[in-house]
Amino acid sequence: MELKPYQQQVINDLTLFLLEIQNTKNVNDAFYTFWTQHPKTPLIPFPNSAIEPYKNTIPKVPHICIKVPTAGGKTFIACNAIKTIFEAFEFDKPKVVVWLVPSITILDQTIKNLKDSTHPYRQKINSHFNNKVEIFDKNTLLEGSGFNATSVKEQLNILVLSFDSLRVKNKEDRKIFQENGRLQSFEGVLENDSELTLGSVIQYLNPLVIVDESHNAESQLSVEMLKRINPSFILDLTATPRKNSNIISFIDALDLKKENINYKLPNKY
Repeated sequence: MELKPYQQQVINDLTLFLLEIQNTKNVNDAFYTFWTQHPKTPLIPFPNSAIEPYKNTIPKVPHICIKVPTAGGKTFIACNAIKTIFEAFEFDKPKVVVWLVPSITILDQTIKNLKDSTHPYRQKINSHFNNKVEIFDKNTLLEGSGFNATSVKEQLNILVLSFDSLRVKNKEDRKIFQENGRLQSFEGVLENDSELTLGSVIQYLNPLVIVDESHNAESQLSVEMLKRINPSFILDLTATPRKNSNIISFIDALDLKKENINYKLPNKY
Protein backbone atom coordinates (compact mmCIF):
# COMPACT_ATOMS: atom_id res chain seq x y z
CA MET A 1 0.00 0.00 0.00
CA GLU A 2 1.45 3.34 -1.08
CA LEU A 3 0.56 6.90 -0.23
CA LYS A 4 -2.05 8.56 -2.39
CA PRO A 5 -0.91 11.82 -4.03
CA TYR A 6 -2.66 14.03 -1.47
CA GLN A 7 -1.15 11.97 1.37
CA GLN A 8 2.30 12.21 -0.19
CA GLN A 9 1.88 15.98 -0.26
CA VAL A 10 1.39 15.91 3.51
CA ILE A 11 4.67 14.03 3.94
CA ASN A 12 6.34 16.51 1.57
CA ASP A 13 5.05 19.41 3.68
CA LEU A 14 6.30 17.71 6.83
CA THR A 15 9.72 17.20 5.24
CA LEU A 16 9.96 20.87 4.27
CA PHE A 17 8.93 22.01 7.73
CA LEU A 18 11.53 19.77 9.34
CA LEU A 19 14.14 21.20 6.98
CA GLU A 20 13.20 24.70 8.10
CA ILE A 21 13.68 23.67 11.73
CA GLN A 22 17.15 22.40 10.87
CA ASN A 23 17.96 25.63 9.02
CA THR A 24 16.59 28.11 11.55
CA LYS A 25 17.12 26.13 14.78
CA ASN A 26 13.94 27.83 15.95
CA VAL A 27 10.47 26.36 15.58
CA ASN A 28 8.73 29.77 15.57
CA ASP A 29 10.90 30.99 12.70
CA ALA A 30 10.60 27.65 10.92
CA PHE A 31 6.80 27.81 11.05
CA TYR A 32 6.69 31.36 9.69
CA THR A 33 9.23 30.71 6.94
CA PHE A 34 7.49 27.49 5.94
CA TRP A 35 4.17 29.26 5.41
CA THR A 36 5.63 32.29 3.64
CA GLN A 37 6.94 29.91 0.99
CA HIS A 38 3.96 27.56 0.82
CA PRO A 39 1.77 27.75 -2.34
CA LYS A 40 -1.43 27.59 -0.27
CA THR A 41 -0.58 30.69 1.77
CA PRO A 42 -2.29 32.93 2.80
CA LEU A 43 -5.78 31.91 1.68
CA ILE A 44 -5.80 28.58 3.47
CA PRO A 45 -5.87 27.26 6.19
CA PHE A 46 -6.67 30.64 7.73
CA PRO A 47 -9.10 32.44 5.37
CA ASN A 48 -8.82 36.23 5.09
CA SER A 49 -6.02 36.48 7.60
CA ALA A 50 -2.26 36.78 7.76
CA ILE A 51 -0.06 33.83 8.56
CA GLU A 52 -0.91 32.61 12.02
CA PRO A 53 1.92 32.86 14.56
CA TYR A 54 3.27 29.62 15.98
CA LYS A 55 1.57 28.70 19.26
CA ASN A 56 4.27 27.67 21.68
CA THR A 57 2.01 25.49 23.82
CA ILE A 58 4.81 23.22 24.99
CA PRO A 59 8.05 25.21 25.18
CA LYS A 60 11.11 23.94 23.28
CA VAL A 61 9.13 21.11 21.66
CA PRO A 62 8.00 21.29 18.00
CA HIS A 63 4.24 20.73 18.14
CA ILE A 64 2.52 20.64 14.76
CA CYS A 65 -0.80 19.54 13.31
CA ILE A 66 -1.91 17.81 10.13
CA LYS A 67 -5.53 18.39 9.16
CA VAL A 68 -6.98 15.26 7.58
CA PRO A 69 -10.69 14.89 6.73
CA THR A 70 -12.54 11.78 7.84
CA ALA A 71 -11.56 8.86 5.57
CA GLY A 72 -8.40 10.70 4.53
CA GLY A 73 -6.10 8.01 5.88
CA LYS A 74 -4.56 9.85 8.83
CA THR A 75 -3.26 6.68 10.47
CA PHE A 76 -1.42 5.63 7.33
CA ILE A 77 0.00 9.14 7.05
CA ALA A 78 1.21 8.86 10.64
CA CYS A 79 2.88 5.53 9.90
CA ASN A 80 4.82 7.18 7.07
CA ALA A 81 5.61 10.28 9.12
CA ILE A 82 7.54 8.34 11.76
CA LYS A 83 10.45 7.66 9.43
CA THR A 84 10.38 11.20 8.06
CA ILE A 85 10.66 12.73 11.54
CA PHE A 86 13.35 10.41 12.87
CA GLU A 87 15.46 10.87 9.74
CA ALA A 88 15.31 14.66 10.04
CA PHE A 89 17.39 14.69 13.20
CA GLU A 90 20.54 12.95 14.36
CA PHE A 91 18.92 10.84 17.03
CA ASP A 92 21.54 8.90 18.95
CA LYS A 93 18.95 7.65 21.39
CA PRO A 94 16.29 4.93 21.27
CA LYS A 95 13.59 5.41 18.63
CA VAL A 96 10.43 5.56 20.71
CA VAL A 97 6.95 6.67 19.67
CA VAL A 98 4.15 7.31 22.14
CA TRP A 99 0.97 6.96 20.08
CA LEU A 100 -1.93 8.54 21.97
CA VAL A 101 -5.59 7.82 21.21
CA PRO A 102 -8.78 9.24 22.77
CA SER A 103 -10.86 6.11 23.40
CA ILE A 104 -10.64 2.42 24.22
CA THR A 105 -12.27 1.54 20.89
CA ILE A 106 -9.61 3.40 18.90
CA LEU A 107 -6.92 2.07 21.25
CA ASP A 108 -7.87 -1.56 20.61
CA GLN A 109 -8.16 -1.01 16.85
CA THR A 110 -4.82 0.79 16.62
CA ILE A 111 -2.99 -1.87 18.60
CA LYS A 112 -4.59 -4.64 16.55
CA ASN A 113 -3.64 -3.06 13.22
CA LEU A 114 -0.11 -2.09 14.20
CA LYS A 115 0.61 -5.57 15.57
CA ASP A 116 -0.77 -7.36 12.50
CA SER A 117 2.16 -8.14 10.20
CA THR A 118 -0.25 -8.44 7.24
CA HIS A 119 -1.83 -5.02 7.76
CA PRO A 120 -0.66 -2.17 5.48
CA TYR A 121 0.15 0.02 8.50
CA ARG A 122 2.55 -2.50 9.99
CA GLN A 123 3.95 -3.47 6.61
CA LYS A 124 4.83 0.14 5.87
CA ILE A 125 6.51 0.66 9.25
CA ASN A 126 8.37 -2.66 8.90
CA SER A 127 9.68 -1.62 5.50
CA HIS A 128 10.95 1.66 6.93
CA PHE A 129 12.67 0.10 9.95
CA ASN A 130 13.97 -3.20 8.56
CA ASN A 131 11.34 -5.24 10.43
CA LYS A 132 12.84 -4.13 13.75
CA VAL A 133 9.58 -2.93 15.23
CA GLU A 134 7.75 -3.69 18.45
CA ILE A 135 4.29 -2.53 19.53
CA PHE A 136 3.49 -2.17 23.21
CA ASP A 137 0.26 -1.58 25.08
CA LYS A 138 0.05 -0.38 28.68
CA ASN A 139 -0.03 -3.86 30.21
CA THR A 140 3.02 -5.20 28.36
CA LEU A 141 4.90 -2.03 29.29
CA LEU A 142 4.03 -2.35 32.98
CA GLU A 143 5.07 -6.00 32.90
CA GLY A 144 8.37 -5.14 31.21
CA SER A 145 7.51 -7.77 28.60
CA GLY A 146 10.07 -7.30 25.83
CA PHE A 147 10.57 -3.73 27.02
CA ASN A 148 13.94 -3.11 28.62
CA ALA A 149 16.98 -0.84 28.40
CA THR A 150 18.66 -3.07 25.81
CA SER A 151 15.69 -3.87 23.54
CA VAL A 152 14.61 -0.23 23.15
CA LYS A 153 17.96 0.56 21.51
CA GLU A 154 17.64 -2.21 18.94
CA GLN A 155 14.23 -1.47 17.37
CA LEU A 156 11.50 1.06 16.76
CA ASN A 157 9.27 1.02 19.83
CA ILE A 158 5.66 2.18 19.50
CA LEU A 159 3.84 2.62 22.80
CA VAL A 160 0.09 2.83 22.17
CA LEU A 161 -1.69 4.48 25.08
CA SER A 162 -4.96 6.26 25.77
CA PHE A 163 -5.11 9.90 26.77
CA ASP A 164 -6.64 8.91 30.09
CA SER A 165 -3.78 6.54 30.96
CA LEU A 166 -1.50 9.58 31.15
CA ARG A 167 -4.00 12.03 32.60
CA VAL A 168 -3.92 9.98 35.81
CA LYS A 169 -7.59 10.17 36.70
CA ASN A 170 -8.00 6.89 38.53
CA LYS A 171 -6.16 4.25 40.55
CA GLU A 172 -5.68 1.89 37.61
CA ASP A 173 -4.10 4.56 35.43
CA ARG A 174 -1.82 5.75 38.23
CA LYS A 175 0.13 2.49 37.82
CA ILE A 176 2.11 4.20 35.07
CA PHE A 177 3.53 6.54 37.70
CA GLN A 178 3.97 3.97 40.49
CA GLU A 179 7.24 2.27 41.44
CA ASN A 180 7.75 -0.77 39.19
CA GLY A 181 10.51 -3.28 39.82
CA ARG A 182 9.84 -5.01 36.50
CA LEU A 183 11.55 -2.10 34.78
CA GLN A 184 14.76 -2.58 36.72
CA SER A 185 16.90 -2.67 33.58
CA PHE A 186 16.31 1.10 33.22
CA GLU A 187 17.50 1.85 36.76
CA GLY A 188 21.06 2.64 35.69
CA VAL A 189 20.03 5.19 33.05
CA LEU A 190 17.54 7.26 35.02
CA GLU A 191 18.50 10.27 37.09
CA ASN A 192 19.59 9.28 40.58
CA ASP A 193 16.59 10.96 42.17
CA SER A 194 14.08 9.49 39.71
CA GLU A 195 11.59 6.94 40.97
CA LEU A 196 11.58 3.79 38.83
CA THR A 197 8.18 4.05 37.16
CA LEU A 198 6.95 3.54 33.62
CA GLY A 199 6.30 7.28 33.52
CA SER A 200 9.89 8.15 34.41
CA VAL A 201 11.17 5.66 31.81
CA ILE A 202 9.04 7.30 29.10
CA GLN A 203 10.35 10.71 30.18
CA TYR A 204 13.92 9.45 29.87
CA LEU A 205 13.23 8.05 26.39
CA ASN A 206 12.17 11.54 25.18
CA PRO A 207 9.69 10.10 22.64
CA LEU A 208 8.15 11.29 19.42
CA VAL A 209 4.46 11.70 20.28
CA ILE A 210 1.64 11.11 17.80
CA VAL A 211 -1.72 12.41 18.97
CA ASP A 212 -4.66 10.83 17.15
CA GLU A 213 -7.87 12.89 17.12
CA SER A 214 -5.87 15.68 18.72
CA HIS A 215 -8.90 17.98 19.07
CA ASN A 216 -9.69 15.82 22.11
CA ALA A 217 -6.35 16.70 23.73
CA GLU A 218 -6.35 20.49 23.88
CA SER A 219 -7.45 21.07 27.46
CA GLN A 220 -5.00 22.32 30.06
CA LEU A 221 -5.05 18.86 31.61
CA SER A 222 -4.05 17.35 28.27
CA VAL A 223 -1.27 19.88 27.75
CA GLU A 224 0.11 18.99 31.17
CA MET A 225 -0.15 15.32 30.17
CA LEU A 226 2.00 15.98 27.10
CA LYS A 227 4.57 17.95 29.09
CA ARG A 228 4.80 15.14 31.62
CA ILE A 229 6.10 12.60 29.09
CA ASN A 230 8.95 14.87 27.93
CA PRO A 231 8.33 14.66 24.16
CA SER A 232 10.98 15.45 21.56
CA PHE A 233 8.35 16.20 18.88
CA ILE A 234 4.54 16.20 18.80
CA LEU A 235 2.49 15.39 15.70
CA ASP A 236 -1.25 16.03 15.93
CA LEU A 237 -3.71 14.47 13.48
CA THR A 238 -7.33 15.57 13.31
CA ALA A 239 -10.16 16.55 10.97
CA THR A 240 -11.11 19.46 13.24
CA PRO A 241 -8.05 21.33 14.56
CA ARG A 242 -8.48 23.69 17.51
CA LYS A 243 -7.48 27.34 17.30
CA ASN A 244 -4.20 26.69 19.10
CA SER A 245 -3.09 24.10 16.51
CA ASN A 246 0.02 24.72 14.42
CA ILE A 247 -1.16 23.40 11.06
CA ILE A 248 1.66 22.63 8.63
CA SER A 249 -0.35 20.57 6.16
CA PHE A 250 -3.97 19.89 5.33
CA ILE A 251 -5.94 17.72 2.96
CA ASP A 252 -8.88 19.30 1.22
CA ALA A 253 -12.05 17.23 0.95
CA LEU A 254 -11.99 17.85 -2.82
CA ASP A 255 -8.70 15.95 -2.98
CA LEU A 256 -10.42 12.94 -1.46
CA LYS A 257 -13.30 13.27 -3.89
CA LYS A 258 -10.89 13.14 -6.83
CA GLU A 259 -9.34 9.92 -5.52
CA ASN A 260 -12.55 8.28 -4.36
CA ILE A 261 -15.74 8.74 -6.36
CA ASN A 262 -17.75 7.34 -3.43
CA TYR A 263 -16.49 9.97 -1.01
CA LYS A 264 -19.27 12.33 0.07
CA LEU A 265 -18.21 15.96 0.36
CA PRO A 266 -19.17 17.87 3.54
CA ASN A 267 -22.14 20.23 3.31
CA LYS A 268 -19.96 23.34 2.89
CA TYR A 269 -19.13 22.09 -0.61
